[in-house]
Amino acid sequence: MTLRQSILDLSASKIREVANAGIGRSDVLAFWFGESDEATPDFIRQAAIDALAQGDTFYAHNLGLPELRLAVASEMTRRHGANMELDRIAVTSGGVSGLMLAMQALIDAGDQVVVVTPVWPNLTAQPVILGAQLHTVSLVPRQGRWTLPLAQLLLQITPETKLLVLNSPNNPTGWTLTREEQLALLAHCRQTGTWILADEVYENLYYLPSHNHCAPSFLDISTAEDRLVVAHSFSKSFLMTGWRLGWLVMPQAMTEHIGKLIEFNTSCASTFVQKAGLTALHRADEVTPRLVDHLHQCRDSLFEALGQVPGLELSLPDGGMYLFFKLPGHPDDLHTAKRLVAEAGLGLAPGSAFAPEAQGWLRWCFASKDLSRLGLGAERLQAWLAKL
Repeated sequence: MTLRQSILDLSASKIREVANAGIGRSDVLAFWFGESDEATPDFIRQAAIDALAQGDTFYAHNLGLPELRLAVASEMTRRHGANMELDRIAVTSGGVSGLMLAMQALIDAGDQVVVVTPVWPNLTAQPVILGAQLHTVSLVPRQGRWTLPLAQLLLQITPETKLLVLNSPNNPTGWTLTREEQLALLAHCRQTGTWILADEVYENLYYLPSHNHCAPSFLDISTAEDRLVVAHSFSKSFLMTGWRLGWLVMPQAMTEHIGKLIEFNTSCASTFVQKAGLTALHRADEVTPRLVDHLHQCRDSLFEALGQVPGLELSLPDGGMYLFFKLPGHPDDLHTAKRLVAEAGLGLAPGSAFAPEAQGWLRWCFASKDLSRLGLGAERLQAWLAKL
């Protein structure tokens, strides 16, 4: 093969590997992917239908429709207090595209990139695809709860570190940065000249008391000139995973260059999808608070159900849509996940998909319309373990 070696060496998704073994089976309760089983609200879908009917099928500005960028800026200002200007916003074809665009803008081959793991595997694969030197610092599990070894992370970030990548609230662990940790990291990265790429797509899915009803954000404490890029998505907070629509917040001087990269990657996000996103933002109060309240119930219900299963190591996540737990005596999580599909009709994601140090853990997406479905899944897990 004449492909780049870094591409040949990329690992296929272990989550997909498990899901492929069960997709199409009606008897499998699937909790492997990071999305709700609830469809996008009718009025958001209708906005896209109306836009298509009106002929909104042409190219948009690389950076997105001005009215959508303005609505995003207004939403970010509402959440985080700072006066967010339109010229700091770029609309992207999904959060994952936004993250890749940010890395393309910031990383040269050979640059050092530090990523906190376990984490959604795209965030460690993207720097490798771009030829960066990847360094990881692992969260540490204590009584099932993952915590940040802040001193170790600060030591890893040096003037040679081009980029720090953080996902908080975290997929898969639910770990969420505290304000004190954010302040320490921002101050340190200012000293070293290191950029921060903060994946904050789960910020609304936060279950601790908060004055702005979302998780601590670097946007709360940064200036417009800081070397900070924040990635967001419509996927989680608006039930729009398949629409592929997101946005980036960045220093104003960076925005036009992101626009150039968007041109050479996707040209622009689909116009009718952007119109749906605009409706989602304008009517956010009809979607997000209800969704977060329901996910809170899902989290508590599943945590209580899994608490009845002997031997599990788990804790209540502060944010996100996942319970991450360890099955003692089952170190090969990929094999375990495949067995659960085949023998118990239960579809979970293997922990090693997110980092080697998460070997033996399993991720359960609790974003389910029906709470009883979560309870049935816990019963299947307990019955399978009892048979063993």
